[in-house]
Amino acid sequence: MEVILAKTAGFCFGVRRAVDTVYEQIEKAEGPIYTYGPIVHNEMVVRELEEKGVRVLDSEEELAALTEGTVIIRAHGVGRHIYELLEKKGIRLVDATCPFVRKIHRIVQREEENGRRILIIGNAKHPEVEGIRGWCQKPSYVIESMEEAENFAAPMEEKICIVSQTTFNYNKFEDLVEIISKKGYDILVLNTICSATEERQTEAGQIASKVDAMIVIGGSHSSNTQKLFEICKKECENTYYIQSLDDLDLKTSESIRCVGITAGASTPNKIIEEVQKHVRIKF
Repeated sequence: MEVILAKTAGFCFGVRRAVDTVYEQIEKAEGPIYTYGPIVHNEMVVRELEEKGVRVLDSEEELAALTEGTVIIRAHGVGRHIYELLEKKGIRLVDATCPFVRKIHRIVQREEENGRRILIIGNAKHPEVEGIRGWCQKPSYVIESMEEAENFAAPMEEKICIVSQTTFNYNKFEDLVEIISKKGYDILVLNTICSATEERQTEAGQIASKVDAMIVIGGSHSSNTQKLFEICKKECENTYYIQSLDDLDLKTSESIRCVGITAGASTPNKIIEEVQKHVRIKF
């Protein structure tokens, strides 16, 4: 059986940077170490860090209760008020926000100062989008679906700046922007989808279109992995979404001669290698 592994599978730059930052702090930080929210959306990575003593804080209440230690800001970023809270309490802060996400924070600050209202294309409940909204002084808009784009309404005199969650599907982003554009608003569109995300999605779709089965590896809460699965599923009906080798139930037959593998940006290489090795040996 032929196995095609995507070249873009696995840790992206921002995730690698965030995980490396935590390990650096484990080596040199004094006192307890915390991450505000999971450092990345991968349960195995978070579990391994917890085994090394890194605790995840899930709420602002937990953050406000701290009296010592080091808090590492997750790769997805957080709102401005989190920085202010930690500064006020005198808690040591290490920022592991992905540089691509941090760039969006600067964009929304700048464009609000230029008189534009911010519209974010993405999942309103995703930590990255919540963090972006936290850098807006005024209420911001968030849309994710065609229906939401069709129903979008703002005062016609309002100037709008459109940005995107870094892991959003590029083609869907363009479709939603087109719908908004036809409404006649004064809009500034800034494609803030990470270039690595675009490359990963494009490659995944290309591989899925020519294999008999496709395996997508990533955390259950990973937005970029969910997008990969959607893209692959459109090209290959026989697509599997797994978190680790334990989840794999690849039903093979004589008709399956080629299997493709890709993985989300928060998936460790060792999981990808385990799956790849298993498929090669088992089938």
